[in-house]
Amino acid sequence: MKYLFLAAFDVIFFAVSAQGVLIHSHNDYRQAMPLTQAIKQRVLCVEADVYLVGDKLMVAHDTADLATAPTLDDLYLQPIIELFRGNNKISEDPNYNLALMIDIKKNGPEVIKALTEKLKLYPKVFDRKVNNKGVWIIISGDRGPQNDWTGYPHFILFDGRPNEKYDVNALRKVALISDSYGNYSQNPDSTDTKILEMTFKAHSQERLVRLWGIPDNPVSWQHLISLNVDIINTDKVEECRGYFGK
Repeated sequence: MKYLFLAAFDVIFFAVSAQGVLIHSHNDYRQAMPLTQAIKQRVLCVEADVYLVGDKLMVAHDTADLATAPTLDDLYLQPIIELFRGNNKISEDPNYNLALMIDIKKNGPEVIKALTEKLKLYPKVFDRKVNNKGVWIIISGDRGPQNDWTGYPHFILFDGRPNEKYDVNALRKVALISDSYGNYSQNPDSTDTKILEMTFKAHSQERLVRLWGIPDNPVSWQHLISLNVDIINTDKVEECRGYFGK
């Protein structure tokens, strides 16, 4: 089953429909065709690692890559904006929505500020109060202090963690709950039980679950689905979609 985001003001809810498994394109910028392939495979979310260098947001995994790194504008923001021209949605499929996860490597508050300045220029693309087919923006990595989250514009959401506590207002800024698979797999005898406990808690908060660092193969994907993990985190986007089907 697939979960689709439904936005009500600044709160994220999830509805269920039978349209395939949700996929997260991990380090999407390393794909042969960043963004394009992800949209073709109808992924829920594309991920870009981001550094702020001067006044530019650069997409790179490590600082060593920054010298030749593309900008977030060139690789994601402007291509997404172009797709919305005359269409006001990411694709011709009226049921398809996309999230862009910005994994901030350091200086979270500064990156969020610079990103916000860019996004607010295109409300029909990135503000779902203006356009309910807009792209969600989810901040991961260095997310800054949780106490600051509610001070950001409503179109800036955050990647939550299962060990964090949220009051009502903070939870409204949490788009999903993510964690490292390694936090559950150290003792194989208890891995499944721990994952089930975590997914139950996240679902009680009406949030989807993603695990990163998973064994990236069909056996693992299928097993995680059986443990109520909603979103498959993968570097093998085309293979994953082909395995589960459209």
